[in-house]
Amino acid sequence: MQKIEMSFLPDVRVACDVCNGARFNPETLAVHYKGKSIGEVLKMSVDEAVDFFSAHPAIHHALRLLQDVGLGYLTLGQQSPTLSGGEAQRIKLVTELSKVRITHDLPRRGAGAGGRKTLYVLDEPTVGLHMADVEKLIRVLHRLVDAGNTVVVIEHNLDVMADADWIIDLGPEGGEAGGHVVAQGMPEQVASVRSSHTGRVLSKFLAVRGHKVPTAMAS
Repeated sequence: MQKIEMSFLPDVRVACDVCNGARFNPETLAVHYKGKSIGEVLKMSVDEAVDFFSAHPAIHHALRLLQDVGLGYLTLGQQSPTLSGGEAQRIKLVTELSKVRITHDLPRRGAGAGGRKTLYVLDEPTVGLHMADVEKLIRVLHRLVDAGNTVVVIEHNLDVMADADWIIDLGPEGGEAGGHVVAQGMPEQVASVRSSHTGRVLSKFLAVRGHKVPTAMAS
């Protein structure tokens, strides 16, 4: 893209008149793989590229992971400044998952796969995600834990809370009225603490899911 300064108006960006936005010179674009130039490949979405690179295990594996975290709609050539915070976090998760190569056959809460373990801290990774994609993200987080890592998630999403191993609820309110541990424990235990705003909402959510919540506890 070319930036055109408009003096007192916002700058305007137009496609380069040499490459027409394809990013590469004619000599590079003349090289084709499966009938497509690198410029055309970069315009593919992740969902489209999964089949295109099916014969390349390493690339195909990374693309499938991007689908698993709900990023199948991104284009391969999308610029990083255009990504939201949640999208950037999930891409970093894919980078880590591509290293551990955990299979879906590992037992839940299983032992680590050996090697160095990592602490991951995620700040609301579900922002902007559809409910179906939240489920995919939760499965991905479990795969990191199954590999022996620790994942700490700052989150308001009830699906994530209900599937957590341990919850620490800070409050009782926000800002200066918060910062104290109101409740902690497994989801069912936090749901039984009636002095916790999170606990009361989580209790109703778990009841809909068919989970049995223990008798109400003091904070």
